Amino acid sequence: MIIDAHTHHLTASGITSVEPANFDPQPGRLYSVGIHPWHTHDVGDDTLQLLEQYAQHPQVVAIGETGMDTLRGAPLQRQAQVFEKHLQLAQKLNKPVIIHCVRTTQQIVALCRHHGVTVPCAIHGMRSNERVAKPLIDAGLYLSFGPRFNPATVLSTPRDRILIETDDCDTTILEVATLLSPTLGLAPADILALAGNNLHHFLTATN
Repeated sequence: MIIDAHTHHLTASGITSVEPANFDPQPGRLYSVGIHPWHTHDVGDDTLQLLEQYAQHPQVVAIGETGMDTLRGAPLQRQAQVFEKHLQLAQKLNKPVIIHCVRTTQQIVALCRHHGVTVPCAIHGMRSNERVAKPLIDAGLYLSFGPRFNPATVLSTPRDRILIETDDCDTTILEVATLLSPTLGLAPADILALAGNNLHHFLTATN
């Protein structure tokens, strides 16, 4: 069972997130492909075409990470344009979306609604408080938690929409589950099972 919803470690057992230019699928591995909002300055048609080509690969199970970030990357208008391309592609290919969201909650929710997104979407690396999380939860998004998280936000998230991840940390997915254990009141093994089942649903709910 795949449990790690988002990792940048090429040797980790999970959904490995890569940029189109770095996509080099290895046997037995699963990937998400997307253009990180930090890297949106020089995105041209060639990169978007490469994204669409690789997004159709059978080992690519999700689109992303993509999204918006007020602290880094191109101007928000350009980030929004690139994010919209990902949403449209996800809808076209019927694949879920992994989203990077930093101080752009309202914009992310608005764009998902504007484009009538029906595929599952997940905010990765969720660290924000309940106030920030509420519109995301209300919009039906999954929230993915790594080693740093807000306990109140974890508790406010419906259990069937909790994912866990290692992202670019050296922490293992078992260590993430262990860190979450006191907050959720579950044994680490039970959190792994919960997150694995939720990830399976996240990946297959489009079918």
